Amino acid sequence: MVNEGHFSEFINDVSIQAKMENVWSNTCGSWENCNVETIQSFLSQCLEYNIDPQFCMNWVEQHQNEIPNWSAVSETSLGWVNQHTSTGSAISISEHDLS
Repeated sequence: MVNEGHFSEFINDVSIQAKMENVWSNTCGSWENCNVETIQSFLSQCLEYNIDPQFCMNWVEQHQNEIPNWSAVSETSLGWVNQHTSTGSAISISEHDLS
């Protein structure tokens, strides 16, 4: 079937979205409860579940108007992503890994 790969990619995307939303429910609970502490917990758990923190933050940013003190939350999350991922990317490979 020609579109079979597209369907499986769609299913994987839905699964990642569902996992991420479940993590959100367990860490922040609601947009109103999102703050500098809960956003770090959310990003940490996303990383633990192998969900790209940048993907997660893109989703959160779509709701920035619903999050109190968004500027502090945004700044904290950006710092967290830069600190916990290689150059802001969830995938890191060093020369040591290649040898």
